[in-house]
Amino acid sequence: MSEDIIKLRSLKKIYRMGDERIAAVNNVSLNFEKGTVTCLLGKSGSGKSTLLNLISGLEKPSKGEIIIHGFHVERMNENQLAKFRQQYIGFVFQSYNLLGNLTALENVTLPLIFKRVGLKERNDRAMDMLKAVGLEKRAHHKPSQLSGGQQQRVSIARAFVNNPEIVFADEPTGNLDTKTTYQMMDLMMGLSARNRQTLIIVTHDMEISAYAQRIVHISDGKIENIVYNDKNIKHSGELVKAQGEAVK
Repeated sequence: MSEDIIKLRSLKKIYRMGDERIAAVNNVSLNFEKGTVTCLLGKSGSGKSTLLNLISGLEKPSKGEIIIHGFHVERMNENQLAKFRQQYIGFVFQSYNLLGNLTALENVTLPLIFKRVGLKERNDRAMDMLKAVGLEKRAHHKPSQLSGGQQQRVSIARAFVNNPEIVFADEPTGNLDTKTTYQMMDLMMGLSARNRQTLIIVTHDMEISAYAQRIVHISDGKIENIVYNDKNIKHSGELVKAQGEAVK
């Protein structure tokens, strides 16, 4: 029986600009089943990234409920949110968000440091993830020594290293060429499927949305419609790749 790992109830985010009130997210109610892939699809300014930020606790809602694993995220303070994200959530960002003074290996170990995993174990786990994304030979390179695609692989390795139950990906391929985009999407899909993780992708790209089992169309802060992908997920043949066979 499926389990709803995330529940949104009448979610709103209102921004004030002078005397004007703008509803970036307007009365959204939505559930996310454990182990599924959902795409939040919409144009720039549609509210899709704001919705992602609300779900992940990066922003506070004006009204409504965000329930993950039975916990009300909207009621948490910053310390509680930080611990909650460490426990349950991984992030993949369009801009990679790597620390430039750290090597690829050190960047990937960061979530494990925050969880106080010992030095040897975290280095071993981080190296395993870098092998999974085909970057073990670049483990000691800094971001400035890596291509955009390689930096995004490091970002993906960092997001998945702690085996979080939920991974948020905000325009994860926006800075990549077409070939690398497909490689990164296949990689994320394979990793999430392997561990039955819930993957939520924000994009404006219809090609990317084709990877999802469910596409939630967002417009003017509201759910416009929901489309279910009954066919095999795009490039699904890539999903059977084991960690050691990740794209090069």
